[in-house]
Amino acid sequence: MTVRRKFPCMIAALGLAAATAASPASTASPQHAAPGGDERDRSSGEVAEVLFVGNNWDGTADVLTPDGELEPLARVDIVPDLDKRLREVYTDPERLGYYLGIRALVGEGNDQYVDDMYTTEDGRTLVVSRPSLADVVGIDLAGGELVWRFEVDGHRSDHMAVSPDGEHVAVSASTGNVVHVLDIETGEEVGQFPSGDSPHENVYSADGEKIFHASIGHVYTPLDRPALDSTKGERHFQIVDADSYEVLERIDMGAELDEAGYPDYSSAVRPMTFSPDERYVYFQVSFFHGFIEYDLAENRVVSVVNLPQSEEAANTEREQYLLDSAHHGIAMNPQGTDLCVAGTMSDYATIVSRDRLRHGELVEGGEKPYWATSSSDGEHCFVSWSGSDRVSALSYDTGEEVASTRVGDHPQRMRLGHVRTDWLAEQDPPRS
Repeated sequence: MTVRRKFPCMIAALGLAAATAASPASTASPQHAAPGGDERDRSSGEVAEVLFVGNNWDGTADVLTPDGELEPLARVDIVPDLDKRLREVYTDPERLGYYLGIRALVGEGNDQYVDDMYTTEDGRTLVVSRPSLADVVGIDLAGGELVWRFEVDGHRSDHMAVSPDGEHVAVSASTGNVVHVLDIETGEEVGQFPSGDSPHENVYSADGEKIFHASIGHVYTPLDRPALDSTKGERHFQIVDADSYEVLERIDMGAELDEAGYPDYSSAVRPMTFSPDERYVYFQVSFFHGFIEYDLAENRVVSVVNLPQSEEAANTEREQYLLDSAHHGIAMNPQGTDLCVAGTMSDYATIVSRDRLRHGELVEGGEKPYWATSSSDGEHCFVSWSGSDRVSALSYDTGEEVASTRVGDHPQRMRLGHVRTDWLAEQDPPRS
């Protein structure tokens, strides 16, 4: 795999960190690009479950069957307004600085146009966070135009989560150090809560009463040694009331690991997944080739699970890690029996039994796996290979790869969603 060094970007990284701390947050407000969007036909119709794959550098999302076939069904343009947005960026020196900084530091030399995405329950609107454009948009799938647009605080949007009732979407504002909660139909902000530096992952509890959130700090700096850990900024795992947006609990997972006898682990919680009863959270942390099992009821580290490293990864200096991500992608099947893990720096994915915490076959389906998502029936885990522009389906039963499909440039986040069957029937499968 090819790993980009962070040393050439050191000055730009420190400048971006300083600007983040010093610059005021932008005014966040929805912009309704399609007047009358709320009056669109909302009559009932048949919907189908699909798998959306966000092609971050492409500015597109592929639509696949959410099964062991991964049949390509459609491709959606996520940046239909790109010309207008770029005119705004290039006429604002501050925005341009961040835009180019994101390209150089987080985008590995590329613009980031698709991070996360969810659909409305009626399957008509795709809601997408667009990092380089610092916004969240609602896209009318039928017409391809924006229904609404929300500008996040700061200059970059990131991971999202949708509430179980499908009414709200929470989005991390990376340089604004807040999480916005929006009405998914209108883009209006209904609340927000504070985060640490570089807000990242969000997960709603099954009952919709809490939001689990984590911040990851300044992953774009080259100051990666444990002795310099404090330079990475504030990093917290948070439990937030989903009604009042009050932060109920804030945990420093690095300190928890240190207390459990695991010193020098990062506090930056990356992707996370939960047991069906939500007592246990399984999460990845920066620089660690494996994952942590944590008991939320007793507030203690239960297990630290080491997974294999490739020879190349073992010989890679921390400063050359991809945005500090040794592993980035973890999911649990709905039955709660197995986990699916993306070994990002070692170019593999694997199924891990939850009871024994032992891994199975290492599936080497491409380069730089960067996300894992379970199928709704729990039969498959979908893994995005961002360096190879492919998505794989792994069998939770056998651990083997059962399908692989080519998608757009740099697939990252994958989410299950719904689309109208009449829209789907009109689409031509993409030619990748």
